[in-house]
Amino acid sequence: MKCRRTILSAAIVAGLGFAAQIQAQEAGTTTEAKQDEVTEIQTVVVTGIRGSLQQSLESKREANAIVDVITAEDVGKFPSTNVAEAMTIIPGVTVDRLFGQGEKVSILGTDPALNRTLLNGQTVASADWFIIDQPGRTFNYTLLPPQIVGKVEVFKSPEARIDEGSIGGTVIVSTRKPLEMESNQITGAAGYLYNDRPGDGDPDLSLMYSWKNKAQTFGIAISAQSMTEHIRRDGLEAYGSVSARDYRDGAGGGGSVNNLPPDWSQPPNPDGSQPTLPASCTGACADTLNANLDARGPNSWSTSYFEQERERQSYDLTMQFMPNDNLELVFNALHVDATYDNTNQSLFAFMGNPWNGLMKMDDVGIENGVINRAHFTNALSVFDVQQREAEVDTNSYDLKGTWTTDKWFVSAQLGTTEASGGTSRQLYGEFLNWSDYQYDIRGATLNPGIISYDNGNVLNNPGAFRVDGGWGSDPSSPETWNTGWGGNVVSKPTTDEEQYAQIDFGLNFDSPIHQVRFGYKYRDHETSQSMSGVSLAAVAGYGDATADMFNPSQVPDNYLSGFFGANEQMRNRFKIDAKAMADWILGGTWLAPWQTMPTPGTFNDPSFVANTFTVGEQIDAYYAQADFRTDRWRGNFGVRYVETASQVDSFACVTGENPCAATGYAPVRENRSYDDILPSVNVAFDATDDLVLRFSAAKVMARPNYADMSPYLWLGDQTLTGGGGNPDIEPYRSTNLDFSAEWYFSPDSILAGSVFYKDISNYILSTTRPETHFNQSRGMETIYQVARPDNAGTAKVQGFTVAYQQNFALGFGLVTNYTYSDGEANTGDRLPYNSEHQVNFSPFWEDDKWNVRLNYGWRSDYFTNIDRGDRLYTDKYSSLDGSIGYKFNDTWGLSFDAMNLLDSEYYSYADTRALPRGVYRTGRRYMATIRFQF
Repeated sequence: MKCRRTILSAAIVAGLGFAAQIQAQEAGTTTEAKQDEVTEIQTVVVTGIRGSLQQSLESKREANAIVDVITAEDVGKFPSTNVAEAMTIIPGVTVDRLFGQGEKVSILGTDPALNRTLLNGQTVASADWFIIDQPGRTFNYTLLPPQIVGKVEVFKSPEARIDEGSIGGTVIVSTRKPLEMESNQITGAAGYLYNDRPGDGDPDLSLMYSWKNKAQTFGIAISAQSMTEHIRRDGLEAYGSVSARDYRDGAGGGGSVNNLPPDWSQPPNPDGSQPTLPASCTGACADTLNANLDARGPNSWSTSYFEQERERQSYDLTMQFMPNDNLELVFNALHVDATYDNTNQSLFAFMGNPWNGLMKMDDVGIENGVINRAHFTNALSVFDVQQREAEVDTNSYDLKGTWTTDKWFVSAQLGTTEASGGTSRQLYGEFLNWSDYQYDIRGATLNPGIISYDNGNVLNNPGAFRVDGGWGSDPSSPETWNTGWGGNVVSKPTTDEEQYAQIDFGLNFDSPIHQVRFGYKYRDHETSQSMSGVSLAAVAGYGDATADMFNPSQVPDNYLSGFFGANEQMRNRFKIDAKAMADWILGGTWLAPWQTMPTPGTFNDPSFVANTFTVGEQIDAYYAQADFRTDRWRGNFGVRYVETASQVDSFACVTGENPCAATGYAPVRENRSYDDILPSVNVAFDATDDLVLRFSAAKVMARPNYADMSPYLWLGDQTLTGGGGNPDIEPYRSTNLDFSAEWYFSPDSILAGSVFYKDISNYILSTTRPETHFNQSRGMETIYQVARPDNAGTAKVQGFTVAYQQNFALGFGLVTNYTYSDGEANTGDRLPYNSEHQVNFSPFWEDDKWNVRLNYGWRSDYFTNIDRGDRLYTDKYSSLDGSIGYKFNDTWGLSFDAMNLLDSEYYSYADTRALPRGVYRTGRRYMATIRFQF
């Protein structure tokens, strides 16, 4: 494939040069032709919100496809710190805010993985920082600084010339070109971002310089941005759920009524059997369990304290060369260097633990199938601390040359993009405690739930939590002592890269079909993930540290502010110095005399091997597209033919042992290939001078997430749950139909409605199944409930949008829209990230000096994924942002942005709102910015 790509690149460059020589010999009678006449948007300088919105409407009106546009001015005046949040004003576009910011974009009710984001029409590599994320096809919008954006186009209907791979829509982000900017212009901003939850403020700096020669044939634009932000996410969490049957009978260990665990403090019975502990759940408790065996409750309840420092430095370079009216050369380079170091400290009652929790229940309450309260005696509590070093680096380089005449055009494009990221190192410590406690979630959703301890305020007693030092007869004797588990050291880096080459050729005609274009594109993509680490084998007296050894302190006074019902024990919990714990782990002071410092490695644990894989894809795409225009009809029709070949490289145990020794693994490869024929048609009818009717029909496809294509596997040894991939899954395929009506009742106003329908085959949903794997913590084979992706059959997404925009008198204006989306698989399952209802309401006011804007967004609840056997949903979510700006003169301006003014609650639940899984708040964000332009 490397040789093939080199030959192709040489051919494209040679062909372009040959075309340039021929045209140089012509008599100079050519004029510049539009390469993308309908959908190409000319950049203009706009000032103010109204001018920006008017430019966006003009672009939308002239498009052939169903397209929404936001301009650089709109991005800059919108209260947001990344492009994804600015896009929420577009009908049918929603974002998920798990960490308080928009990171994943959904279009028309589809999973973020089913949409594509292109930078200047090409793929930009992306990587995730969070250790539990697996490589997918979503784009991390926190990487993209808004300062470099010239415009953002959201294509809700496809064209044959645009890359395939999306079912919901394609986002094309275009950077600014220097020949379209002022010469010797310096623009920049200096901001200060403050979050009221961590109480920290950070700088945000950006600078852009553009230059072009007097002949306006060559220009350079270069920009740099630096941003730092402190994030704190307070939360209440459960790490899965357990059933009343588990409490009664046990799940891997003993139950509270049946299957009672042995009482090792007693001598054996005369028959040699070991006496059992007495049942803890008797009388009304046992009766309640027996009457509601399928009821479920949280397997744990945690107070979570998450801190993160995000730093992003980005650099963007664009060079543009137009020596004559025919030739244009554009080179783009983007470098982003971001760090996402984070620490999570969770204090949780682990009542669902199979060996130290289930059999300790002695009181229970169940309503409507939910175990909503229970009491436990001498049951397990855990203090988990993870200090993670995480980063994401992205580099993209793109060169495009275009030769145009009034009769034809040819363009060639070469580029490479690569990203590396993930967690380079996680230092994980676990501390245990046994206490009497109760949990109560009867108040959910308003009051998510509480945990309270009978033994005093255990949550504020770091000395009560100790690393598991193991068991045996003599800790000083390695022959008689079994080591415990104190945590681990893990790294999980990822890479994502693509090289591409593309050639396009078009002919122009003086006829209703005014242009016919053809093209070919080759992409070579590779995504990899590797995992390595080592467990901390702790010994009593040496490695069984208590949490008070690591500079404990109480959480800040505003911890869990906004969480109704949280009690004083939860609000006043302790935290430790995670760096001190990390130094203790890395320094080896936890080792017993006979132990040596372990070396992290991929083959130290089967789960590390199962999370190490590489997915490669080679894609050949060919297209033909015709653009037509009459007095009132316009549009395009075409077909895209795509060949996809993929390889998944991983490791498999060839000895059949469980667990498999490091020497028992061998590399394996699975190959797949498939073809797709993707026709499309877009028709626009100018019914009147003000009314545009549109219709689109297309066959589209989307490839599975990279991790879903792999055999990766993770297991929870304590919860007996897991998740993994499936190399046998097929890509998504869909028939999309769209219709819209747009009434432009003034130059800057619109009333529009659209209807969309997506008939998806091979829809991928996760299903849970029992699988037997070796349990590392128990040293035996155990049955786990493992969720894996499957082609679940067909699915449909259908709905409509209504949008209204108008500028009123005295500088007032309004942008608002509503989207209804009904997404469901033929199994009756809801589709991921599909909110049935979505509303945006954005009034504004401006004059020559001032501008003020508010944006309120609301989306109804939506299904996200299957985790540990539960179907997880996110509850309805509201957001309110605002901005105010003042322009001193043509050089200086000041703005103040306020984001997440409601300190909105992100509420995740398992199947029913009465069973919370995760409840989070991230604080209000305020940003003051001075802008200048010389």
